[in-house]
Amino acid sequence: MSPPGSQHKNKMALNSIHWFRKGLRLHDNPALREAVQGASTVRCVYFLDPWFAGSSNVGVNRWRFLLQCLEDLDASLRKLNSRLFVIRGQPANVFPRLFKEWKISRLTFEYDSEPFGKERDAAIKKLAMEAGVEVIVKISHTLYDLDKIIELNGGQPPLTYKRFQTLISRLDPPEMPVEMLTDTLMGHCVTPVLEDHGDKYGVPSLEELGFDTEGLPSAVWPGGETEALTRIERHLERKAWVANFERPRMNANSLLASPTGLSPYLRFGCLSCRLFYFKLTDLYRKVKKNSSPPLSLYGQLLWREFFYTAATNNPRFDKMEGNPICVRIPWDKNPEALAKWAEAKTGFPWIDAIMTQLRQEGWIHHLARHAVACFLTRGDLWISWEEGMKVFEELLLDADWSVNAGSWMWLSCSSFFQQFFHCYCPVGFGRRTDPNGDFIRRYLPVLRGFPAKFIYDPWNAPESVQAAAKCIIGVHYPKPMVHHAEASRLNIERMKQIYQQLSRYRGLGLLASVPSTHGNGNGGMMAFSPGEQHLGTNSSHTPGVSGSPVPTGNGSGSILLNFDSEEQTGPSGVGQQHQRLQQHGYHSVPDTSQNTSSRLYHEFAVPQHPGLLLHPRGGITGKRERESEREGSGEEEPASCSVHKMQRQSAEAT
Repeated sequence: MSPPGSQHKNKMALNSIHWFRKGLRLHDNPALREAVQGASTVRCVYFLDPWFAGSSNVGVNRWRFLLQCLEDLDASLRKLNSRLFVIRGQPANVFPRLFKEWKISRLTFEYDSEPFGKERDAAIKKLAMEAGVEVIVKISHTLYDLDKIIELNGGQPPLTYKRFQTLISRLDPPEMPVEMLTDTLMGHCVTPVLEDHGDKYGVPSLEELGFDTEGLPSAVWPGGETEALTRIERHLERKAWVANFERPRMNANSLLASPTGLSPYLRFGCLSCRLFYFKLTDLYRKVKKNSSPPLSLYGQLLWREFFYTAATNNPRFDKMEGNPICVRIPWDKNPEALAKWAEAKTGFPWIDAIMTQLRQEGWIHHLARHAVACFLTRGDLWISWEEGMKVFEELLLDADWSVNAGSWMWLSCSSFFQQFFHCYCPVGFGRRTDPNGDFIRRYLPVLRGFPAKFIYDPWNAPESVQAAAKCIIGVHYPKPMVHHAEASRLNIERMKQIYQQLSRYRGLGLLASVPSTHGNGNGGMMAFSPGEQHLGTNSSHTPGVSGSPVPTGNGSGSILLNFDSEEQTGPSGVGQQHQRLQQHGYHSVPDTSQNTSSRLYHEFAVPQHPGLLLHPRGGITGKRERESEREGSGEEEPASCSVHKMQRQSAEAT
């Protein structure tokens, strides 16, 4: 399937160029197949701008992964008596020369749905047309033609996963992956290669790109199609998971890089999303005796598809200002606090261990991403999601423009999701996931000597314990940079006022998630870490949000979220509920709307965003949408839309 605007000529192409960008693979590469079809020669090119390598916001791990992908691609092409041509320079500057020098008559490449990519490709198409070169573009980085989804939705991208599901259910299934390029398919098509090819067109080293590799640890995630295809087979060997339709239980080992992880390979296109989709489908049908798999089986794939669709026609998708789907929140500008977060110096071991893993390895578990994103934005530091997105763009191997920006907007409650009164606890969430603290000891060896009791909050350890651990807090490891309970309470009030202000412009239906708070403050909104829930249980000790906020107590008007595991009535029930939450590491945000809220209203309320597009079913609906594995995972529950279904039922590609 080719997007509108692709140009085709009737004359036979003799000399072809296939332009690699993403899609760094030979399997399921329809544009590459078009390049060799009927051609006398084919040259596969990849553009690498050395200046960009030294100045862009991309870290060494991401560059290493990319270079390994290119080396693997070149090795695979060699087996077909071909080579990869790594071109130094900008495509718009170099292509006109290549068209003439190589006498090119056909150019093929994979469709890029991102706004910048579409603008770049339009310019290259124009250059090709002027040179008499046929251009063939094929969609293969996404499962669907995103323009068709938007067209089906009346010209606007769907902003809830439920709507997205409805739309794709009306489309034909994704196209089957095409056959891998082989000697047979190459036929008589050859690649002219000169003796100095390695010097002129070889894959550069990190050192050549200006990176200092001294002390750089070996890659935890080796790049390339070969590794990706090995991993997908390991991934699909977990037949029990597919048969039972559940993910592995969340535990300390889940936080470590897995040999079956796939997300960086999907991001760089070393692995075809369509191949993954249909392999999952086939395996499910074998295990389930030909029954049709639910859409949620393809969790991570549809997650990325959803964000790609939301971003494709929005060049401001990665910005707050001028972004029609993003709430304009008056975040603080605090470079010092941002640096402490990015450099793992917050004084919260759980947060610092995650950020250390990210910087060292280029990957963190999706729930760890939730924790550090919440901490930076609406949870503790009140710093813009744009700043966190930039750090992830630098360090995260699978950082993808659309998915990265969309995830940060979602987790900061700037779009897609408005349950702002749920907050990850930077102590309790990690302790619940890894009670012994092995993850912290692995990435923060300075804290290795602390007993499990204090490893998540070492500042509470007696001086004798700190001395025995050979780590004095404030000397060898920083004190907490913020008081979490106070900061989260203030930030929830900030968010509450922002969303209440928006609701005045957009209608009350926008924010069912904003509880009306009155009374004497005995109740209040609950701010807690959903990660504190028991794994795979629905017991009375599992606080699970369900239904709309309901009044409890003795008629004082105090508001509590209704926990469906054990209905509480009366003042005693309220007290027991608070006590249980304290035991699980949650904290309560008391209702101070009569004082703090009125003060914050004038300080933090935002003006109406004229282009704001928020779905009208914001907040807690009456339906409990949680499965046992999600209860153990610690994910927030964005009831304002069904996007979270996709996250919790992910194919665990990460």
